[in-house]
Amino acid sequence: MRDRMEWRLAFPEPMFRHALFGLLVVAVSLIVWRSLNALAIAAYDDDQYSHTLLVLPVSLALIVVKLKRTPIMPRYSGIIGTMWILLAALIWSACRFKPELRAPYGPSIDVLVLVICWLALVIAFYGPQALKRLLFPLLLLFLMVPIPHPAMGKIVGGLQIASTYATFLLFKVAGVPVLANGFTISLPSFDIEVAKECSGIRSSIVLVVTALIVQHFCLRSGWTKAVFALAAVPLAIAKNAVRIFTLSMLAIKVDPGFLNGRLHHEGGIVFYLLAVASLLIALRVLQTVERHQKCTS
Repeated sequence: MRDRMEWRLAFPEPMFRHALFGLLVVAVSLIVWRSLNALAIAAYDDDQYSHTLLVLPVSLALIVVKLKRTPIMPRYSGIIGTMWILLAALIWSACRFKPELRAPYGPSIDVLVLVICWLALVIAFYGPQALKRLLFPLLLLFLMVPIPHPAMGKIVGGLQIASTYATFLLFKVAGVPVLANGFTISLPSFDIEVAKECSGIRSSIVLVVTALIVQHFCLRSGWTKAVFALAAVPLAIAKNAVRIFTLSMLAIKVDPGFLNGRLHHEGGIVFYLLAVASLLIALRVLQTVERHQKCTS
């Protein structure tokens, strides 16, 4: 039964397989070229989508590392690959037949269809075992899919709310008189508005992607991987809150210019590195838990 589901063609040259695979990858990419171009422009101009430029090279690098460690035996599996392509075509057609979806979701659906087609070509030319072996870096490609603007607006709004509340708590703990009204935090000397630009959406997404990559290589059990990946979300919120709190306290205690100085505009990397350091501490804790479980089992 399995043999019937696999379409095999005997070509003596492995390079022919790779060349044809690459040609088809380029061909399906050209079909949604406009959406890819729009994604590249958005990633360059908008912090909310800048992470998409990193996904493809990171995924390719992980694939190369995987193949060097454990090479695969390529096998053609055209029927299963074709089924995946039909799924992509169905999703793409549904978007075309509903124009109301095109404006807010069109680019996202195009890139989603493209990634599905890429995975389908991997299966068709290298077999399901290749998909299984390269599952993580291939699934990482779905992070290329731009989050639709309506959904992105809700995510940014959620980060604003969480960052505002976390910052408010930090001021309370520090004993600083503070009031919160919506996204505005009122201090004795001035008011702070946690605007969309202060949500830290770019660094938060990069932190989540970093956590996904680290857990794949450094953790073994499913629950520790899930805990580590999910820990990136509260750490991202805490990072934003600490940044706002630190700048505000420096403005109160040292110089009001800190609210508009270099640390405000260029110091995001400092607080991102603090979040990464916290992630590494969490990683060490989870690795210790895994070793303890292994010793007791």
